[in-house]
Amino acid sequence: MTALLDIRDLSIALPVPGGTLHAVREVSLSLDRGQALGIVGESGSGKSLSALALMRLLPRGARCTASAMTFDGQDLRALDDAAFARSVSGPRIGMIFQEPMTSLNPVYSIGRQMTEAAVARRLLTATEARRKARDLLERVGIPEPEARMAQFPHQLSGGQRQRVMIAMTLMLDPDLLIADEPTTALDVTVQAQILDLLDGLRRERQMGLILISHDLAVVAERTDRVAVMYGGEVIESGDASGVLHSPAHPYTQSLLQAIPHLGGAPARLGAIPGTVPSLMAPPRGCVFAPRCAQARPGCATTRPPLLPHGAGHTSRCVLDHASGDRPHAQALRPRTPSATAEPVIAARDVTRLFSTRKGLFGPRRTIRALDSVSLSVNRGETLALIGESGSGKSTLARILLGLEAPSAGTVTMLGRPVADLPAAERARFVQPVFQDPYSSLNPRRRLDEIIARPLVLRGEGDAASRRAAVREAMELVRLPSRLVYAYPSQLSGGQRQRVAIARALVTRPEALICDEPTSALDVSVQAQILNLLDDLRAEMGLTCLLITHDMAVVHQIADRVAVMYGGRIVEQGTAQEVLSTPRDSYTERLLAAAPRFDDTAHNREVAQ
Repeated sequence: MTALLDIRDLSIALPVPGGTLHAVREVSLSLDRGQALGIVGESGSGKSLSALALMRLLPRGARCTASAMTFDGQDLRALDDAAFARSVSGPRIGMIFQEPMTSLNPVYSIGRQMTEAAVARRLLTATEARRKARDLLERVGIPEPEARMAQFPHQLSGGQRQRVMIAMTLMLDPDLLIADEPTTALDVTVQAQILDLLDGLRRERQMGLILISHDLAVVAERTDRVAVMYGGEVIESGDASGVLHSPAHPYTQSLLQAIPHLGGAPARLGAIPGTVPSLMAPPRGCVFAPRCAQARPGCATTRPPLLPHGAGHTSRCVLDHASGDRPHAQALRPRTPSATAEPVIAARDVTRLFSTRKGLFGPRRTIRALDSVSLSVNRGETLALIGESGSGKSTLARILLGLEAPSAGTVTMLGRPVADLPAAERARFVQPVFQDPYSSLNPRRRLDEIIARPLVLRGEGDAASRRAAVREAMELVRLPSRLVYAYPSQLSGGQRQRVAIARALVTRPEALICDEPTSALDVSVQAQILNLLDDLRAEMGLTCLLITHDMAVVHQIADRVAVMYGGRIVEQGTAQEVLSTPRDSYTERLLAAAPRFDDTAHNREVAQ
C-alpha cells in the first residue's frame, strides 16, 4: 500500500545575520492513511520547521531540498505555489498552529474566518458552512457556539482561540492534519476532548495525523509511530511502543528520564545538561555528543550511521543500544513542612462578583467568579491549585497578590489584612512568576537590570548592594555569573525562567505565586525548573502557590492540593490523598483525563 506521505532527505537552510543556519538535515518521514506520527524533541530541533516546509510556509530566502516529497502518490515538488495552494494546502493538508493569536485575523468574526475558505472554494454553501462550523465548535467544547460565531478573537480566552483554530482546520476535512502543539494552552479535560476528537476523525475518515508535541505522555497514548528529532536530525524513529518504552538513543532516554510521572513516589527528574546547538555549521560528528553521558571518543568527529533495532525501529548512534539502564532515581530533597506551620497567605470566605451586560443596552447581570473560597498556604509548603479555565484560579491569584480586591471576605499575609498593606510592603511579602518566560522579561534590559528592578522600584540599597543581591539571586537559581550582562535573547527558555524566578526572589519574599511556570517549556527544561523549585524549598524554606493543569507536575512537587470548580474549592487535602483517592467527582474527572506515561505497557488504543 502506498504511503499517504513520504518525505526523504529533507534539508532546510536559513540565511541569518552572520551566516547560514542548517536547521534541518536529511530528515525522512513516512505516514500511512489513518496513522498518527508523533514528532518529539526540544525547541530548536527542527520539528515545526519540517512541518512548515511541507506546507510551503518557510521564511523567505530559505533553501529547502528533498530527494522525495510525495503525498498520496503525487509529487509535491512538481507543483508550483499556486497549484499547491489550490489543490493541496487546506482541502487535503491542514495545519493547526501553536499560537492561535497569530493565526486568527483580529478584525474578522469567528464565523467569517471559519466559513470563508469552504465557501470560497465552493465546497459548501454559506448555509452549509455555517451549520458545519457551529457543529465543529460544539465538538471542540466551545459553549454557546452560535453566539461565539459573532464574536472576535480578542473576546475569547487563549484556550478557546486554540479550539477555534482546531475547528477551523477541520472545516475542509483534510486527508492529513498537522497539529503543532495543539493542546499546550488547554485544560486537561479539554485536551482529552480534543485528542479524542482527532482520534475519532482518524478512524472515521482514515485521516493521517502528525502530532508535534513536547508532552511525551500524550504522544505515548495517541500515536502509532514516533520520530525523535534533535539538532535538525531524526535521531530515532519507529513504533511508539518501541521508541518510548525501549529507547535505543541516549537522547531519547534522557527525555524520558525528565518526565514527571503521575503515580509512584516522586523522584528527582533527570535534566539534560547544556542546550540544543546553534547549527550555524553542520556538525562533523554526532549532533548530541556534546551533551551525551555515553559519548565515545569518535562521536565528535564521525557521524553515526542509522542502526536497526527491530521492525522499523532505527537510531542514529554508535551504540547497538543505549547502554544505560536508567540511573537510579535520586530522592527529592528532604522537606518536612510542619503541620503547625503558620499560614503565610490565607483567604477566608473570599467572594468576587463581576457585573456585565450583553450588548450596549442589555440588562446587567452578575457573575460570581469566586464563591466563599477559603484556603491557606503554610510556610515551607507548595500548594497546587488546579481546575479548568474559568474556575476562578487566576482571579483568586490576583486577589492573593493584592492586585484586586474581593467583593467579600478577607485575605491576610502573616496575619495582616492585605488591604492594610502598602503596595511596596505587599510586594515584599509575595511575588509572582508568570507562565511565559519569553514575554515576561524586557528584551531591551540586561539580566542585572531585570533582576534588580524590584529593588530599584522599592528604593532599596545602593548600586553596590543591588549588584551583590543580583549575584546572590542568580546563585540561588543556578545561573552562572558570566550571564549577568546578557540579554534575554541570548538565553535558553529554561535560563529565562530562572531569571524570572531570580527576579521574584531578589527581595526575599515570604511566598511565590507561580502561574503555569513550566507549561511553555520543553520537558527537559521543565525538569530543570521543577528540580530548582525543589532545591529552593529545601534550602530556604520557600513557600509556593502553584497554579497548573498538569497533574504529573502536581504529583512531582506539591505537598497539598486544592481543586477549584465554578468559583468554589470542591476538594482540598494532601497531594497523595487527592491524587490517589479523590472524593469529589470533578477531581475524578480531572485525573481520568490526565495523560499518563506508563513505563510498563503502551496502553493506548491503536487505530484500526
